Amino acid sequence: MTAVRGMMTADQLRKQVKQEQIDTVLVVFTDLYGRFMGKRYDAEFFLDHCAEEGSHACDYLLTVDMEMEPISGYRFANWERGYGDFHLVPDLSTLRLASWLDSTVMVLCDVVHPKDHTLVPIAPRSLLKQQIERASQMGFHAKAGSELEYYLFQDSYRYAAEQRHADLEPAGWYIEDYHALQGAREEYFNGAIRRHLKKSGVPVENSKGEWGLGQHELNVQYAPVLTMADRHVVYKQCLKEVADQLDVSVTFMAKYHSDQAGSSCHIHVSLWQDNHSAFPGDHELGPIRCSDVFRWFLGGWIAHVPEMMVFYAPTVNSYKRYQAESWAPTKLAWSYDNRTAGFRVVGHGQSLRVECRIPGADCNPYLAYAAALASGLDGIAQKIEPPERFEGDVYTAENLPHVPSTLREATNLFEQSAFTRSVFGADVVEHYTHFFRVEQAAFDKAVTDWERQRYFERI
Repeated sequence: MTAVRGMMTADQLRKQVKQEQIDTVLVVFTDLYGRFMGKRYDAEFFLDHCAEEGSHACDYLLTVDMEMEPISGYRFANWERGYGDFHLVPDLSTLRLASWLDSTVMVLCDVVHPKDHTLVPIAPRSLLKQQIERASQMGFHAKAGSELEYYLFQDSYRYAAEQRHADLEPAGWYIEDYHALQGAREEYFNGAIRRHLKKSGVPVENSKGEWGLGQHELNVQYAPVLTMADRHVVYKQCLKEVADQLDVSVTFMAKYHSDQAGSSCHIHVSLWQDNHSAFPGDHELGPIRCSDVFRWFLGGWIAHVPEMMVFYAPTVNSYKRYQAESWAPTKLAWSYDNRTAGFRVVGHGQSLRVECRIPGADCNPYLAYAAALASGLDGIAQKIEPPERFEGDVYTAENLPHVPSTLREATNLFEQSAFTRSVFGADVVEHYTHFFRVEQAAFDKAVTDWERQRYFERI
């Protein structure tokens, strides 16, 4: 296997530290939102004390809200238990250059209990690793790809905050989907991102303009599912930090403005055995020649979307994206190479795969991929057949089930599901149910610009 540029071993890091090329190691994991949390270590200290022994962080980090406030009601960590530490174990296979930062490498960690060093089940990376192990027990390994979209603005994050994120200047002034000219105007940012990611262990395929003002998509290479999720979170961190350095801003909100297209994270998944895809076969499914594994994986993935929706659409804003003729799916259907369907099957032979178009750019990839694997593997175990292939415009179909339309609805489905408890455990379901309800409650008590514009004078 060809070595991925930007990745390194501990020995290679030690050599670069001695040569004074690297002096900082960023030790991180993601919280429930998918944000990097962690510490910056002196590189020599990291190699001597942390590379094998790990580090510690306060366990409140898996119970905070967006404002970093400790939230009551969690059993995992709370004031009564004193908010102790959990252990961070560096996964040295993720050690990589962070080329956009000066003399810095980063490493992603697993979150484990300090006493027995077992994975903390509620940590997002733990959930995905649990499903990867389940796939392995069934004789499969999964490969995946994330297609992330984002908006680029000419305003800095600080200015955007001062403006309360209103009246910002998009990088583009017309819809630039695939346009080379407008894309060239934004190469100062997108070109720098492609180069930084390539140098930092995230191999890039391409970038392109999208269907909104200043909206872009940048795709990285398909990889084993855990590697892909790791690349996904590095990608987002890189974009935000480079934007900050350039006094511009990007957003991964699923729907940043009612008049603009939403930002998605289409996820592609396939199952493999040895070095061959388990999806091709002799069965005819419309224009597809596929295996039973493919049919049942697709069937299970579709069947479990409603109860798994919170892992694809984790915020109140996520659900504003699901609108007809918006490129975001509104119904649960599959089709072949049809962008109106929530599940778009693409490729053939060894490239045959399922593209799920439901997740937004705001998803935590560890949770989204964990949900996809858990659902598809159950489809194989239970031999769940997919619905009949849909042809035509899914938006106009009257008899197809709709995706959940609010975070409140999706959270209730997640909490009440026997399936989510069986695959993730009751404690995980309880923890995330509380997390999503806290997010909903924060919105419910907020007074929005929409309310002021509608009611200030005329009510």
